[in-house]
Order: sequence, then structure tokens, then C-alpha cells
Amino acid sequence: MSHLPNTLNSYWLWREVREKLHVSNPVYKYWKDTPNIKLNNKYVFVQKNTLPKKYEHIEPILTDLSGYLPIKYASDRLHINEHVFSYEKMRLYKEFEYKYVQDIKFVNIRKFFIEYGIKVDKNSLLHLGRIKDLEITSSSTFYNLKDDYGLVVYN
Repeated sequence: MSHLPNTLNSYWLWREVREKLHVSNPVYKYWKDTPNIKLNNKYVFVQKNTLPKKYEHIEPILTDLSGYLPIKYASDRLHINEHVFSYEKMRLYKEFEYKYVQDIKFVNIRKFFIEYGIKVDKNSLLHLGRIKDLEITSSSTFYNLKDDYGLVVYN
């Protein structure tokens, strides 16, 4: 399984944690035993099971984002325009599962990768798009999707 759809398996969306705890925005920076990551310099996530003891009671009610990615981050990683995940009229829109958390739209990349049998190494580059726009090389792996779309994994 690719590292891409597993990026958030061990993390909570900071905005949701902050909202449920009613704490100030930058407080996570002072929690030394709570690692965090930032995607696209916009979305902050804190690692699961590392919240300070007095706050760990909220973990069971937080949204599990395993397999999901924010649509902006997913579009950057797949080298496609974000509108593919934004508009129902886009041909691939219905191929993905979506979830909203704190007004942020997430896309289930894991389910998509499993359905199409897509395997990606940690340092691979991905390009999802119309087949005519993809550059398929001898060292890449091509996955034919639907409606003239494909995904190329460059190793």
C-alpha cells in the first residue's frame, strides 16, 4: 500500500481538536510530546494518542481521517487540478469518497487506490489526468481508470 493514502492514519485535524477543546490556535506548538505535521502550509494535524493527559478524553469523538487527504493536498500530490474533487460534473468526481471536517473537504484516496489496485512507493511521483496528457515512460507504471483517464506512477 502506498504511503500517500496512509499519511493521516495516525493524526487528528488540529482545527477539530481545537474546536472541541475550546483552546487557542497555537497551543499545540507548546505540547512538546504531541508531534504535528502541516500539509500544504495550511492544514495542521496532531498525532493520535499523544494529546496531553487532561485533553485525551476527546480522542474517541474526533473524526478518523485514515485514508483521507485534504482535497488541495491530494490534488497537489496527484498533479491534477483541485476542481476534479470539487464539482460533481467532473468525470472522476464520483470515483472518490468525500468527508467534511470543520469545513475542510477530504477525499478518500486509500479507497480509490485499493479499487484500482494502485501501488505507490514512498518517493514515487504521481500524475492523474486524461490519457492523452500523460507521459508514460518505460520506468513508469500506468493504470487505466475510466472515461479516458489514467494514472501514471513514476518510480
